[in-house]
Amino acid sequence: MAQHFLLSAAARTTSLRAIYKAGEDAAYETFRKMRWPETDGEAVCPRCGHDETYDIATRRKFKCKRCQHQFSVTSGTIFASRKMDFVDLLAAIFILVNASKGVSAVQLSRDLDCQYKTAFVLAHKLREAMSSEVQIGEMLEGHVEVDGAYFGGHIRPANRKENRIDRRKAKNQTGKRRVVVAFRERGGRTLPFVTRSEAAGVALAAENVDSMATLSADEASHWDHLHGAWNVDRVNHSLCFSDNGLNTNLVESFFSRLRRMVLGQHHQVSPQYLHQYANHAAWLEDNRRVDNGTATHRVVANAMGAPVSRTWKGYWQRAA
Repeated sequence: MAQHFLLSAAARTTSLRAIYKAGEDAAYETFRKMRWPETDGEAVCPRCGHDETYDIATRRKFKCKRCQHQFSVTSGTIFASRKMDFVDLLAAIFILVNASKGVSAVQLSRDLDCQYKTAFVLAHKLREAMSSEVQIGEMLEGHVEVDGAYFGGHIRPANRKENRIDRRKAKNQTGKRRVVVAFRERGGRTLPFVTRSEAAGVALAAENVDSMATLSADEASHWDHLHGAWNVDRVNHSLCFSDNGLNTNLVESFFSRLRRMVLGQHHQVSPQYLHQYANHAAWLEDNRRVDNGTATHRVVANAMGAPVSRTWKGYWQRAA
């Protein structure tokens, strides 16, 4: 009986290994096709552009017949020098895409069964790939909503009332508070920026919103400067949130998602990397109607088209 159990256990292990290898091979083929879509996954040398290569199958590498350069499917991409299996990379992308309010690095490390440091850097690399799709594009047109929201810099109040300070005064603030100014094109995309003041949104509008577009903004006085260049609808939020159809509800829904991401999932976000979380939330907001499979393939394509991350490659080695 014991011998039969051991044989069954060995058979199950062999079967699981075969299943994992099949999944790894399928994931590898997916990455190849996303890296070289014009040749349907056939390797193209990143150095000289030659499409005739030797396939070093034992190491999953290629060697160019012209310049003798050796490279892999992830060479020169955001996944350069990766150590994780392709099936785990694909799983990480799917998890990040499927989480409508984002996912913490701790949770991602548990889902992938890897170290926290690995999950932290991988998630930020994927956000960097997402941001390439969010930030690149034509100027916003049609009807655009603009607003700003404050993040970070929380000061915990003292226990006793007599020891509490006025947290509104600049001298009592931490200097880590930032403003995310977002422009949202109705029926289009969301474009967020991290600044120190909401008034900086006026200059950002001049750079990113077409002069023929119309704008919607709230009653904040700094948006008064928009009237000289655009036709601007204003809604006074102290009186109502929608005034006969005039509203900024779409950009507010983006901030709602971003706040739940920052407070509910990550709890604390460094102002140094707030722009990546804002771009992540913008990507999720703009692709909320896209099915998970298509969204996953889109992020894989973005990652394979993005260059090596100068911010995140070797991050922990530099931070140590």
